Amino acid sequence: MELDEETWGRLERAIEVLAEEFAGIVSRDTIRRYIDDSLDRWLDARLTLHVPLLVHRFARQRLRALAQAEGWAAKTVPEVLFVCERNAGRSQIAAAVVDHRAEGRVHVRSAGTAPADRIPLTVLDVMAEAGIPLAREFPKPFTDEVVRAADIVVTMGCGEACPVLPGKRYLDWDVADPDGRSHREVQEIVQEIDLLARDLLDELVRQPVG
Repeated sequence: MELDEETWGRLERAIEVLAEEFAGIVSRDTIRRYIDDSLDRWLDARLTLHVPLLVHRFARQRLRALAQAEGWAAKTVPEVLFVCERNAGRSQIAAAVVDHRAEGRVHVRSAGTAPADRIPLTVLDVMAEAGIPLAREFPKPFTDEVVRAADIVVTMGCGEACPVLPGKRYLDWDVADPDGRSHREVQEIVQEIDLLARDLLDELVRQPVG
C-alpha cells in the first residue's frame, strides 16, 4: 500500500511524541526503527485503516515492553500476555476482562500469531453489554519484546505457532473461538474466560477478586 504525504507526516509526529515519552529510556533511532517495523507488520497484515494512529499505538506498546524486558523501566505489577491465533476474540476478551477486574494490580497485553483485520461485531457487542468495551482495541501480531516482558503467557488455541521462550511460565486456556458464533455462544465464552480470569487474578494478587 502506498502512503500519502499526510500519513508520512503523521508518522513523523508519532516519532516525536514517543521520543518525548521515552526520553532517557529509548533512543530516537530505536523509536524510528520500531515505527518502521510496526508499519511493515501492519501493511503485511493488510490492516490499512487509521494507519498512523494504530502504528503509533502498536509501537508504543512494543517500546514499553522492550524497556521492561531490557530492565530499562521497572515493573510495578505482574505482566500477562494473552495470545491466540487471530487476536480478535479470545485473547482480546481475556486481556480486557483481566484488565477490568485487576484494577491496576496486573498489566496485560494481547497478540495473535496471524492477526485478523478486525474484532468481530458480536464480540464487540457482548463485551460492551458486559461493561468492558473493546471498541478501541485492535488485532496485532506478537513480537519478541512483548513475550520477553511477560511474566505469564496465556495461550488460547494458537497451537505450535504460539511463542515459546525458555524461563517463561505458560498457561493454556482451552476456550472456544468466538468468531462466527451466536450472541449467546459468545456470552458463554466470555463467562468461561471470566472464571479463568478470576482464578488467575486470585493467584497473582494473592487475594480474592470480586
